Amino acid sequence: MFKKILIANRGEIACRVMKTAKKMGIETVAVYSEADKDSMHVLLADEAVCIGPAPSKESYLVIDKIIDACKRTGAEAVHPGYGFLSENEEFSRRLEESGIVFIGPKHYSVAAMGDKIASKKLAMQAGVNTIPGYNAEIADAAQAVSIASGIGYPVMIKASAGGGGKGLRVAFNDQEAAEGFDACRNEARNSFGDDRVFIEKFVEGPHHIEIQIIADSFGNTAYLFERECSIQRRHQKVLEEAPSPFIDEKIRKAMGEQAVALAKAVKYQSAGTVEFVVGSDKSFYFLEMNTRLQVEHPVTEMITGLDLVELMIRVAAGEKLPFAQEDLKINGWAIECRVNAEDPFRGFLPSVGRLVKYRPPEVAEGQVRVDTGVFEGGEISMYYDSMIAKLICHGGTRDQAISRVRDALNAFVIRGIDSNIPFQAALMQNQRFLSGVFTTSFIAEEFPNGFDESCVVHEDPGLLAALAAFGRRRYIDRAVQISDQMPGHQRKVGRDWVVQMEGKDYPVSVVAIPGGYSVTHGVDKYDLVSDWRFGELVFRGTCNGAPICLQLERIGLLYRVVHFGKQVKATVMTANAARMLALMPKKVPPDLSKFLLSPMPGLLREVAVANGQQVVAGEKLAVIEAMKMENVLKAERDCKVKKVVAAPGESLSVDQVIIEFE
Repeated sequence: MFKKILIANRGEIACRVMKTAKKMGIETVAVYSEADKDSMHVLLADEAVCIGPAPSKESYLVIDKIIDACKRTGAEAVHPGYGFLSENEEFSRRLEESGIVFIGPKHYSVAAMGDKIASKKLAMQAGVNTIPGYNAEIADAAQAVSIASGIGYPVMIKASAGGGGKGLRVAFNDQEAAEGFDACRNEARNSFGDDRVFIEKFVEGPHHIEIQIIADSFGNTAYLFERECSIQRRHQKVLEEAPSPFIDEKIRKAMGEQAVALAKAVKYQSAGTVEFVVGSDKSFYFLEMNTRLQVEHPVTEMITGLDLVELMIRVAAGEKLPFAQEDLKINGWAIECRVNAEDPFRGFLPSVGRLVKYRPPEVAEGQVRVDTGVFEGGEISMYYDSMIAKLICHGGTRDQAISRVRDALNAFVIRGIDSNIPFQAALMQNQRFLSGVFTTSFIAEEFPNGFDESCVVHEDPGLLAALAAFGRRRYIDRAVQISDQMPGHQRKVGRDWVVQMEGKDYPVSVVAIPGGYSVTHGVDKYDLVSDWRFGELVFRGTCNGAPICLQLERIGLLYRVVHFGKQVKATVMTANAARMLALMPKKVPPDLSKFLLSPMPGLLREVAVANGQQVVAGEKLAVIEAMKMENVLKAERDCKVKKVVAAPGESLSVDQVIIEFE
């Protein structure tokens, strides 16, 4: 077994690999960019080596620097994690040539499966079902349009070296095919250094289902069942579960056997994933093979009891798989939510900055797991992807797993930046998701106008008002305990209050009961019992005897309540104070409609208009790059450009003016 391994990655996955390595008694080496010098993966490692500036192309993607770090530290093997160099054939080959073990497949397997065009041909030869399409390299946008028209819309345009939703577009007409081709090629060139693009038929109403496989160097290969990955936004997975609510045992076996056949055809060793698109009639077609550990691997670990990272390390060290296919069984259900630094109420734009507060939910062995690479006080950088953590919950049934995800999301505290937790919480309430009947079009169909505050509706707003009143009354009860009050002039606390929340008044009556307060609003009564105190962010207790978990905090004169993704800021006051406040003049917000403001920190890649130009609604105005993704800003209405304020190449801050309109 190895004595020391280097993890050629950062963030959550680097920390994940280190935890297993330490459990196995293996020393670890971290590599880091200048932007990551204080990151968690650096702190967890036994040794750490700086490999360059913040941009990944100058640090994490430089093979020579990784190999040099191995030689300097004496690392015998390298685990690549996912992303960066994890599916780079040259990296795998050069490590082997340097006498360093690559904890993953051999370079020839990476080469065969890492290229989507070549892998599809190999899949056909191995007897694996494949989708109709054009599998050769495409020269330009005009050829792409011609090919797409020939296949028949809709089509999927994909970068050959793509992954993680980058370098992928769906086109429904000639214009979208041309624009999608250019965008895919640009993203692929910037992210992977390979701008080849191919086109295939887009299966409408599909399920995205992947099979986890593991293989050793002795010819033993097994499939570890499937993961349901159909809940996607912009072709990036949002949450995953195992097993799939759509797949039956017959299809599971057929897909698993095809995945194993493909792995054996390329002499695969290590963990890998074969992705399929499955139609409504349960016909399935090969999409691609990921020759690395997947982001969503924990759900497979939860239902099988296996540690995939440990298996990868043992296989790379020359050990045999400790089980056969018939030994594997599915135990319960697991769901993973990707918690990302993005604002779901502003089109999921990236959110960067300092994690002022970061309190993940309590971990419970076999029930709640949090894989993360950040800590309170740390910073989410604009240079890398937006992942903060992965929340994984397991239950005996799908319903129990969902219930545990709901509770864990309620207790997941993030302040300082925005996160997609409200969106994940909304998914956990969605009846279609709860039914298990959905496709990859789920998010587009359920949120056709995007995701906004109206999509997060609490079924009992009176409960939120009651909780705000609970916080206020607990504060008042503490305040009236002040010493040296004059006899006969002590403050008397009344029972009648008004909670002002989202433009509405909620008259409530608050009465102390053992351990808490009974709050009445109209005909509704909430007996709230909790030992919650100021400074705590998570409220745990009971409501009318039933367990409840949410977030409650006092912010100045306001009380923030967060429950099932719904966040409100409430003011609690006496009825007389509420009447007086109603007489105060309203402050009119400034008119910003004549400006295009940067919705996020990022690099201004392009300004598509000029001074004096007339633009129409929907026309491209600018392109901002942040967290390795290009974000196109378009005109919301017809207007005329008065002045272009920011120049391409400029680093923008949030709400910085890019363009002024007349």
